[in-house]
Amino acid sequence: MSRRHPIISITGSSGAGTTSVKKTFENIFRRENVVAAYIEGDAFHRYDRAEMRSQMLDRAERGDKHFSHFSPETNLFEELEKLFSDYAETGTGTTRHYVHDEEESRLYGAKPGTFTAWEALPENSDLLFYEGLHGAVVTDKVNVAQHSDLKIGVVPVINLEWIQKLHRDRSHRGYSTEAVTDTILRRMPDYVNYICPQFSETDINFQRVPTVDTSNPFIARWIPTPDESMVVIRLKNPRGIDFPYLLSMIPNSFMSRANSIVIHGAKLDLAMQLILTPLILQLIERKRRTI
Repeated sequence: MSRRHPIISITGSSGAGTTSVKKTFENIFRRENVVAAYIEGDAFHRYDRAEMRSQMLDRAERGDKHFSHFSPETNLFEELEKLFSDYAETGTGTTRHYVHDEEESRLYGAKPGTFTAWEALPENSDLLFYEGLHGAVVTDKVNVAQHSDLKIGVVPVINLEWIQKLHRDRSHRGYSTEAVTDTILRRMPDYVNYICPQFSETDINFQRVPTVDTSNPFIARWIPTPDESMVVIRLKNPRGIDFPYLLSMIPNSFMSRANSIVIHGAKLDLAMQLILTPLILQLIERKRRTI
């Protein structure tokens, strides 16, 4: 953690909805004139797309059916922690981009499925913003969570997470239902060991809960909409949070526990704006006092 160079990390697994949350942060940053240095979690995968496929085939032939993007073996956790540590200390660090598709290929000048070269972050940013799989990961070798000043978990209930992943991978990546199902099954041990524990490290969790039947996510024809969902917002340390104000500003919201508020799914962006804007401004004010 750093008063002078704050770090915000958004953590959630593939299909959880972290990209949508990132857009809300971008809107807050734009409105409040906050200059963020952006970090993509995919940039810290160990293997590019072709290498990962080769590794998976090799591991499968050796009987390893659970080799996945979630594990320490397939990610550069030490490099990610060093980036967080360096930024907290100096306000800079080294990162790269993972090129997902043709549009990004034209932007970065590298083939889809590959990485760009490592390069220094832009100078004079107000804060570091990470969005990806491992923003609060803790293992026996690294502790990324300790460096972040504000950790956000995006955690749909598991069936909803699977529905979102199935629809995204089929419609945008051309995968079959069987292929996506195999991916879900292969990742499960690493999901339990390296993704779930992070949500005990996060300061705030946003968990979307559908109010329609999602009992068989593998045949669901539609993703439940925000209007068909509730969101449980859990704050690890609720001190300083004005819950009466939030309840008055967010229609039909209620407290389910002393540190949790439940809202209608369509009000998620409003709730995030109300909760996160003051926290971001506190980080920026604390930073400015140190300069």
